[in-house]
Amino acid sequence: MIGHPLGVPGLTVGLLGGSFDPPHEGHVHITKQAIKAFNLSRIWWLVSPGNPLKEREPQTISKRFHASKRIMQHPAVTITNIESSLRTRFTAETIYKLQRIYPGVKFVWLMGADNLVNFHHWDEWNWIVKNVPIGVLARPGEQIKAGLSPAAVRYRHFRIPAEESFRLSNLTPPAWTLLIGPMRNISSTELREKGVWP
Repeated sequence: MIGHPLGVPGLTVGLLGGSFDPPHEGHVHITKQAIKAFNLSRIWWLVSPGNPLKEREPQTISKRFHASKRIMQHPAVTITNIESSLRTRFTAETIYKLQRIYPGVKFVWLMGADNLVNFHHWDEWNWIVKNVPIGVLARPGEQIKAGLSPAAVRYRHFRIPAEESFRLSNLTPPAWTLLIGPMRNISSTELREKGVWP
């Protein structure tokens, strides 16, 4: 499995973290959307060892990593298990270490609108907002809740209009935006319940 992907100074890299248990077309859709909307050089899928906010243990990281590689095939996207080699459990730790390993790379944290709803429960979430621009992508039924979430309300003055999202990677944090647009109504939870794996 890929540990540390290539990252050279000047690159703009979107970080899409998650369990990917299983990965699905919704992940693929928001990844392609983010590349265009945020003018990113690359996107790294960070297949996490586990999610501290979820009680359920995911499938093995090897299975999730290889499934991710099968479903997400794009020249600008790298599937990586770097959090395993960094030995990080929380997003803030991962971002902190990546910014030190790749000092010339401009990172953007990517997440679905459903994650923004619960973002204030994440470890060191205020630190994340203040240290990396954040691109939030549309998820069915989550737009209004995301816009009214504690994180969105606290940092409302740092929200940039969706039509200016291409500037996000060059802005000094705090800086975030919430994209709307075509969505795929699919979730990993739903697929697991149906016993579907790619």
